[in-house]
Amino acid sequence: MTVKKQRRTFCAQFKAKVGLEAIRGVHTLNEIGQQYNVHPAVVEQWKKALVDQASSVFDQKRGPKTEPFQDVDLLYSEL
Repeated sequence: MTVKKQRRTFCAQFKAKVGLEAIRGVHTLNEIGQQYNVHPAVVEQWKKALVDQASSVFDQKRGPKTEPFQDVDLLYSEL
């Protein structure tokens, strides 16, 4: 009888925390992996994802995210 090992899943907050620690560079990836019980290759992936997607944080413009509905009369007529 073989027992399948269930894959572990991590929340986004945990990934961000570990990735940011890797970006800081205070400890090696191996040390971070041992500290959080995660393989160093996974730590490297999370670090890379943070670095690659960092510019998207600043791409969004200020102001309302959705355009206001222009034709209010049409909206009320549908109701």
